[in-house]
Formats: sequence, C-alpha cells, structure tokens
Amino acid sequence: MKKVVILGSTGSVGTSALRVIERHKNAFKVVGLTSRGNVKLLAEQANHFKPRLLALDDVSRYNELKRALKSSKKVLKGESGASEVARMPEADIVLVAISGTPAILPLISAIRAGKKIALANKESIVSAGKIIMSMARTRKAEIIPVDSEHNSIFQCINGNDKRDISKIFLMGTGGPLKDVSKSIFDKLKTSRILNHPVWKMGKKISVDSATMMNKGLEAIEASHLFDMDVSKIEVLLHPEALIHSMIEFADGNLIANLFYPDMKYPIFYALNYPKRTPSGLPRIDFSKTKNISFQAPNYHKFPALRLCYHAAKKGGTYPACLNSANEEAVKLYLEGKIRFTGIVESVKKVLTRHKNIKEPSLDEILYIDKWAKEEVRSLC
Repeated sequence: MKKVVILGSTGSVGTSALRVIERHKNAFKVVGLTSRGNVKLLAEQANHFKPRLLALDDVSRYNELKRALKSSKKVLKGESGASEVARMPEADIVLVAISGTPAILPLISAIRAGKKIALANKESIVSAGKIIMSMARTRKAEIIPVDSEHNSIFQCINGNDKRDISKIFLMGTGGPLKDVSKSIFDKLKTSRILNHPVWKMGKKISVDSATMMNKGLEAIEASHLFDMDVSKIEVLLHPEALIHSMIEFADGNLIANLFYPDMKYPIFYALNYPKRTPSGLPRIDFSKTKNISFQAPNYHKFPALRLCYHAAKKGGTYPACLNSANEEAVKLYLEGKIRFTGIVESVKKVLTRHKNIKEPSLDEILYIDKWAKEEVRSLC
C-alpha cells in the first residue's frame, strides 16, 4: 500500500486524486493533506481519509479547522506547513497539486527529501525548471507529470531514447474561444470565458486556457521536464481531446497516447507508476468515435502562445517573469479590474520592463515573482 501526500487537496486535481484513492483503498493510503484556505472541504477530507498531518496556509482560519475536525490531528499553519507535509518520512509519493508559484517551495522540500513526486503544477517548472530538474537529478527524486499532456509525453517516451525524438506534439482543444471572433473577446461574460468545452478546471487554469497562455506555459514546462529544446515542441489543436500528446521519432514513426478527457487517468497512472493495474475507468469505444481532427493554433488571435515561446528562447528569468505577471493579471481579471485582452497586454508590457538574469538563483526567481506581480498591479 502506497502512502500518499496531497499538496492542494481541495483543488480540482486534489479532489480527483482523492476520488481515485477512494476507488482503490487497498492500493493507497492518505497520510498528509494541505489546502490554502478551503477549511470546510479540508475538514471533510481529513475526517474521511484520516491523514496523520494537515497543513492550512490561511493562518486566520486555523481554529475554525481545528473545531471542524472529528478527532485530534496535527495541523500545521502558514506558508511553511505545506513544505513540512511534503517531506513526511512515511510518504511514498507526493502529489503536488497546488496552483501557481506557491508550489515552488513545497515541491523543492519534497525533492530534497528524495520523494517520488506526481507533479500537477506547471508554474513551478516554468519559473524554476532548470534549478528544480537539476536538484531532482542530484537527489534522485523521480518526477512523474500529472497534467494530461505531459503525462502522455512521459508515457510515449517511456522505453525510448530521447535522442531519437524529432518533435513533440503538445495537444490542446483550443479552449472556449477557439471559434469566437477576437473582436468580441472583451464583450464576453466571465462565465463564458470559464466555460471550457471539455475539461472542468479551476478558474485560473480556465482563463489560461481561454488566452491559450496555458498551452504556451505547457510548452516551456515540457522543455524542462523532458530536456528538449522548445523549438522541437509544437502545439497542435485537437478539439475532441482523445489524443493528449504525440511523439515523432527520427525515422518518421509517431507514438500517441489516448484516453477520455478525465484527469483521473493521468492521476492513477502517476500514483500507480511503474505498475499498470486495472483503473476501473471507462475505455474508449472507437466504433462510436466519429471525428479525430487537428489544426494549427492561430498565433495572431492568441498572442500568448508566441509570447511564451519568446520567453522560453530568452531563458533565464524571462519565463518566471512571464508566468508571475500572468498569474497576477488573471487574478485582476477575475476580480473585474481589467479586460480579458488586458491579461496578455499586461504580461507583454511587464516583459519589456524586465531585466533578464541568465543564470538565476532560487532567491532571484522568487524576487522576480514578487516584482512581476507588483508591476502588473502598478499597470492596472
């Protein structure tokens, strides 16, 4: 039985992971859970799964959580709590499902402890990928991607020589605005922006899907996770979302990974890796599959994509700056303080003000994270 820690257990990936674990009680046991501030759901999860350790980032709600727990459990509070849960000695695998750059320090804590990591956070790798991947190699901490695209790439590469890869096709549905005229983007209600045609996700990633910033960030993440130049990573739209990524090899052969668009597939794979056992999830019925289509993304309509590739090629602190500026701009959009198209405009302006550090330390990356967010607020 694998002992599992879930960092960010109250988010969409965290709750899906717990549903997977509930279905496979004999294979997994939850030993640690963390949340930023969803006290009600964290308490329900803790009362059901009975982990030894909890962490709550929101210090002001610590007493509320303690009162909601049915039995006495150790609860850590504050930003350092998730990092302590991440290095629990008994944990066999740590699922990092915290959203945004707050995942960086808990992820590094798990790496330093030499844990096997199921990674469902792209922002940490986008911002500090070179440092994180180098540290993981040194500490022999295995990272299994959970995002559907990167999990698929991982499965396609498994058993093959990466030097033989000529191209990675990073698949995407095109998001909720693929067939909407750019001229009316700012007239759309937020509910329309958040209404993804296939996936049910958190608000931040849903907005990123609408701008297609998400796909650009995934390209940067893939370049670090699989040690590939970003020029070899091509975004390809596939609205049916059955194929999640493809690998093209030097001899012209391609390997693709397919599953229904449900995060429980890659979550189960990552938690169960390297085993392959019955998941209980539905199988694709190809006799009922009417269409499998592909198209290139519109870089003019979605300039975030080109911005991400530009930041990846510049390297250094450019990706960290881009990522953090986007996080803050999305937050301001969701608060109703800027227009939808103002998200990418703000990111672009902040990048023009940024002075790149080619070989940054972790402290410098964390400084850029704060600087970029402050710059966005000053613009808006």
